[in-house]
Amino acid sequence: MITVPLLAHGDLDAVFAWTTDGPLSVGDYLADARELAEQLPPACHLLNLCHDRYRFAVGFAAGLLRGMSSLQPSSQSPETFRRLQAEYPDLICLCDGSTDTLDLPRLDFPAIRTAAERKCEPTIPLISADHVAAILFTSGSTGLPQAQRKTWGKLVANGRAEAIALGLDCQPHAIVGTVPVQHSYGFESTFLLALHGGCAFWAGKPFYPQDIASALAAVPQPRLLVTTPFHLSALLAADLELPPVDRLLSATAPLSTSLAAEAEGRTGASMCEIYGSTESGQLATRRTTEGAAWTLLPGVRLRQDGDETIACDGHVEGCVALSDLIELLPDRRFLLHGRQADLINIAGKRTSLAYLNHQLGAIPGVVDGAFFLPDDEDPDGITRLTAFVVAPDLSARQVTLALRQRIDAIFLPRPLVLVDTLPRNSTGKLPRSELQALYADKVSHDGR
Repeated sequence: MITVPLLAHGDLDAVFAWTTDGPLSVGDYLADARELAEQLPPACHLLNLCHDRYRFAVGFAAGLLRGMSSLQPSSQSPETFRRLQAEYPDLICLCDGSTDTLDLPRLDFPAIRTAAERKCEPTIPLISADHVAAILFTSGSTGLPQAQRKTWGKLVANGRAEAIALGLDCQPHAIVGTVPVQHSYGFESTFLLALHGGCAFWAGKPFYPQDIASALAAVPQPRLLVTTPFHLSALLAADLELPPVDRLLSATAPLSTSLAAEAEGRTGASMCEIYGSTESGQLATRRTTEGAAWTLLPGVRLRQDGDETIACDGHVEGCVALSDLIELLPDRRFLLHGRQADLINIAGKRTSLAYLNHQLGAIPGVVDGAFFLPDDEDPDGITRLTAFVVAPDLSARQVTLALRQRIDAIFLPRPLVLVDTLPRNSTGKLPRSELQALYADKVSHDGR
């Protein structure tokens, strides 16, 4: 049996996480994980709902020590919990807050003894490389969330590959993440980077701009802010004085060149993006202001079969068909040309939802917006696009007139609906189910 260490740190005194009470060392982490492992009841699956990133990390390691798999749904809704209970009846929930877990078996994060109360010297455990360490779930942006099984050996390779690609293996950074650690991006770019990239992380999950600024101030340089275009845009719009940031990382949605340039200009940090999916794991990086091409992470390979692109090798579990249109370039580089599911053909003309959303968001005064393609058709047999727009100082007519200057008239939304907010999840994504519900509430009941 091939085994892989829980983490790559060789110094037990090195900082592993920063909390409101100060730093916690690698040795603290190992001791906390062993102590929690002793308190976990028998089960095969650990539904790790901890919001605190350090407590999640302790729970994840404790589960590994007990031979469990970590369930990491992208949503913590009652519907999600009912579905998980049906699919994994032996699960136990680990919580550190007031999350309503219905009638699921539950363990609230217990009090952990201080280092002074412990007598044993912590050691770094070895985990079977083939053990299914985590089961992640797709976001549901195009349908029901799908389970993705991740083995420990592949997860370790994943964290190492990102650290190398970003240069963090040579200079570890203190990580502040605005994304949940259960989400694949937050899991990879905060937690795995700490385990096998030598980085330390801030235990909280700041959301509002002032909270992000405070979290950055609470950790030492060099600092890495792991965020999304949605959070980054709000942070820059708040016009706060930020502590020095050395690296910026974004994922979950396309990052515009203008937002990337503004972020670099305001912070002096390099702005990088991660490309990947829950199914494949992270696959490539790019510095947004340096061009459109992406560079594959170490070990990963792409091959094409007709219009389909398949990711394999490296830390990818098997062979994964990607949902994007990709143009391969020399030197392990490629271009993205939009998602297969985003392609739209109306009256013989083609475009993509990503392109339309980009044009909508570029209109001055539009704070947020999204096009939506309903499943039903108009009486003439042509499906009409709808757009939901947050633009407090504009009328629907003004937005439509501005759009007319940017896109073909056939793709103009009918109707364009002004709303106060869009139902984005914690990573800034808009699940199709939420847009469908918004459409049903704002459009279809009006007799469209």
